[in-house]
Amino acid sequence: MKIFAERLKMLRTEKGLNRETLAKEIGVSPSIIRYWEDSTKIPKADAVISIAKFFNVKSDYLLGLSDY
Repeated sequence: MKIFAERLKMLRTEKGLNRETLAKEIGVSPSIIRYWEDSTKIPKADAVISIAKFFNVKSDYLLGLSDY
């Protein structure tokens, strides 16, 4: 899930968000965002969907199944 971690961090930083703000927006704790970005934990499907909707990207992109 390294690609997920890289893309999540890239999207977050491109939008100028810190982990706390993103966590609040998608309804998780800031530590979960850190775990995902460090590839320590794998997000559940509902979290991937929430992130995709928030950043207006496809879940396939977040998971590394497509490049757009």
